[in-house]
Amino acid sequence: MTVLAKPEVSVVIPVYNEEAGLANLFARLYPALDGLGMPYEIVFVNDGSRDRSVSILAEQYRQRPDVTRVVLFNGNYGQHMAILAGFEQTRGQIVVTLDADLQNPPEEIHKLIAKMREGYDYVGSIRRKRQDSAWRTVASKAMNRLRERITNIHITDQGNMLRAYGRNVIDLVNQCGEVNTFVPALAYKFARRPTEIVVEHEERAAGESKYSLYSLIRLNFDLMTGFSLVPLQFFSMLGMAMSLLSALLVIVLLLRRLFVGSEANGVFTLFAIAFFFMGVILFGIGLVGEYVGRIYQQVRARPRYVVATVLQGMPDDKDDDGSVEKREVAR
Repeated sequence: MTVLAKPEVSVVIPVYNEEAGLANLFARLYPALDGLGMPYEIVFVNDGSRDRSVSILAEQYRQRPDVTRVVLFNGNYGQHMAILAGFEQTRGQIVVTLDADLQNPPEEIHKLIAKMREGYDYVGSIRRKRQDSAWRTVASKAMNRLRERITNIHITDQGNMLRAYGRNVIDLVNQCGEVNTFVPALAYKFARRPTEIVVEHEERAAGESKYSLYSLIRLNFDLMTGFSLVPLQFFSMLGMAMSLLSALLVIVLLLRRLFVGSEANGVFTLFAIAFFFMGVILFGIGLVGEYVGRIYQQVRARPRYVVATVLQGMPDDKDDDGSVEKREVAR
């Protein structure tokens, strides 16, 4: 099989049910990368799409096999697993991740590469014009501040996939075997010199968003439990404080009964206090369960994803069975 020239820049794009927007993506992505004046490759990772995305990607591979590679999962494993699979296929010294829906304009890639050449090994991006509601903006900023305090990971715009990584960071990420992770946060932890820049943002060109409000809340919860023990430590301290307060309350009630007499008026107050404590305890149990669940998923040692097919090389280079390289690999 023909080996393509080693690229300087690799672009990884996860794809999930994006048939409506892929043509527009191709029309803008390839000219933007051609204009960089350096060898590049594009690694598309199909994350179990149920529409025509696979056939569209295969056709694009046949049109530009010199710079296009396509990784096909045998099912849906999630955006971040798709990115990790793409990382394993990349060969460039600079790796850029990009959404397939054109909310990240491909024309902005050169800004990240220019920043990387200043000596940074991780370049995040902040969308200039986001059309979020006021309450969502306030909630997002508050959640970001809380997450930064807990994890020491400074990512201003965590929902933006347009990011650049140095080869040193990619190699370290590829060595990790975490079942659940947030790729930008993991890379930030490994980076020696991270930074962020402001980039343009566009509305989704076609299709619909894969992220709901619940997904965003879940993402922040995963970040805090996946990169820090502070939530567990907080509830340990809270548990000790509640135990001391409960003991103090019992002593006060006992003394009151001995020296003042029994009371009936304060029963509902005690109920309210008890219900509050029970609510906190149940939340703490749920938090512990989140960590235990992560341990359970990790110790099973199941593959994070299964690569069924990789389209690479020149289409006229055939394997013995006359097909482009096909393989099923569990990672």
